[in-house]
Amino acid sequence: MQVDTSLRSLGIDVHAHVVPSTFPAWLGAGARPAAWPSTVPAHACHCHVMIDRKVYRTVSQKCWNVAERLADLGDMGLRLQALSPMPELLSYWMSASQATPLIRYLNEEIARMVSESGGRLVGLGAVPLQDIDAAIDELRYVMHSLSFAGVEIGSNVNGVPIGDRRFDPFFEACEAMGAAVFVHALKPTGMDRLVGPAPLQQVLAYPTDVGLAAASCLTSNLIVRFPDLRMAFSHGGGTLASLLPRLQQGWQTFPALKTSVDPSPAEQARKLYYDTLVFDAQTLRHLVDRFGASQLLVGTDYPFNFHDRTPIARIAAAGLDTADAHALAYHNAERFLGLETSR
Repeated sequence: MQVDTSLRSLGIDVHAHVVPSTFPAWLGAGARPAAWPSTVPAHACHCHVMIDRKVYRTVSQKCWNVAERLADLGDMGLRLQALSPMPELLSYWMSASQATPLIRYLNEEIARMVSESGGRLVGLGAVPLQDIDAAIDELRYVMHSLSFAGVEIGSNVNGVPIGDRRFDPFFEACEAMGAAVFVHALKPTGMDRLVGPAPLQQVLAYPTDVGLAAASCLTSNLIVRFPDLRMAFSHGGGTLASLLPRLQQGWQTFPALKTSVDPSPAEQARKLYYDTLVFDAQTLRHLVDRFGASQLLVGTDYPFNFHDRTPIARIAAAGLDTADAHALAYHNAERFLGLETSR
């Protein structure tokens, strides 16, 4: 794929992950929680991330090594990358008292990487969203003390969709602090319906859960209640682009839906953001048609093996006009991450 020379090395990636090279020992009272992560050496410059005494994922040192990460950005057409934790590290299934020190450690590791990057990395931190008050406290820390752009949250919190009104105080705080919210698939529903090996969780179940999470934000009028909230969904919004016409038709057909969802789902969907991680130029054009060129952001899932290695070239291949291509490559991410006001 040829890249428009005007887009070279201009891209901003909002979907890239961090795994620390080590994790702190458990220092709390009682036995160490089984879900507390650790790392053990693997082959070459890789390590195994251990969770629940099993290998969760084998990762390379690009997860924590800033120099190696920066060396890859140019070939990907990127000038800037937002860092968020590997989603499994969000640790909603621990108690808040157990998870909070781990979350703080992750956020300070991200801050270290940002500090070493010469301005090429920005932070999207973690919060213990199983406890709203604790989550708001950590949000305040990452926004005010670490100067992050925002936070990453899961598509559900222990099975509760993020559109549920119990999370309103958190989103109100995000809006008030100007925090970008990046939603990533986590412990997706429907795993019992998959036939095949474990990687199908990432391939099929992740986009399904993200689509349902985004739909929950539409049907609960989340973006209406918090109109200045900047919220983006991973994996192109998952299945939402395909669900949206049906949801819109249902809104027009069923009075109960029309009464409870206002304005329409299609109108609300164009106020959210979605990354470009769909691995297909035709699908990317479809997302532009469905959500608008102003709402799409580069996402790669770097540095995991299932990531988009040519995100800017893929935008170029989508056949968009120059203004829309530049919007997808970096303008929209500047707005989402709050970088426009920092210039």
